[in-house]
Amino acid sequence: MLDDHELARDLAAEAGQRLVELRKRGGDPNLLRKNGDRQSHEFLVAELGARRPGDFVLSEEAADNPARLAADRVWIVDPLDGTREFGETGRTDWAVHVALWERGAGLTAGAVALPAQDKVLSTVDPPAGPPGEAGDDPPRVVVSRTRAPQFVRGMGVDVFPMGSAGAKVAAVLLGEADAYIHAGGFFEWDTAAPVAVARAAGFHASRIDGSAVAYNQADLLMPDILVCRPALAGPLLRSIREVTHAH
Repeated sequence: MLDDHELARDLAAEAGQRLVELRKRGGDPNLLRKNGDRQSHEFLVAELGARRPGDFVLSEEAADNPARLAADRVWIVDPLDGTREFGETGRTDWAVHVALWERGAGLTAGAVALPAQDKVLSTVDPPAGPPGEAGDDPPRVVVSRTRAPQFVRGMGVDVFPMGSAGAKVAAVLLGEADAYIHAGGFFEWDTAAPVAVARAAGFHASRIDGSAVAYNQADLLMPDILVCRPALAGPLLRSIREVTHAH
């Protein structure tokens, strides 16, 4: 039987390939997005139900079951992160997220598939740690295409808008960016798998005030996040504090 890390990786990869095939058929972009969300969700829930029948599944595409709060194991999945980008021809910044939360340990396994980039980043074989210590000067920071935090512009960093949170964290892990900052609010499934992989690879992940990010909470809304090279965590957190307190 596959262990949890391998299962997360394989399910994210398979869901991603199914989305690639669906996308190839084209058609109305809004219908494509809707079908992508639904079909990927149905595949992941069916597979997890068959392979881990005792576990709960928390998915963006399903109603929340409050019983998960008493569970020892909860899979947190985003069947199609970056639904908007999925429906835009040629864009590669969309992803599939599969993560496992366990009581007493937090996030223990995860995978982010980037199907249009033919990549899967997972806790099976995390990216080989932060390349170098300092990164670029000024740091390259990826932000939301539609809801970039206004304060980032005052931090003296180079800002690059991008789609899916999984794609943004992957850019950091692969050395294409130095940090990902978001402060517009989102949900646990947007970041659970990316954070699991980032931590396994030795990267920093926290709230923008430096406090811990928490999962399988009663309130699924997450206000903000910072994922970056460890050496940049202190300077970026100080910079965020300075620019946000100045407003």
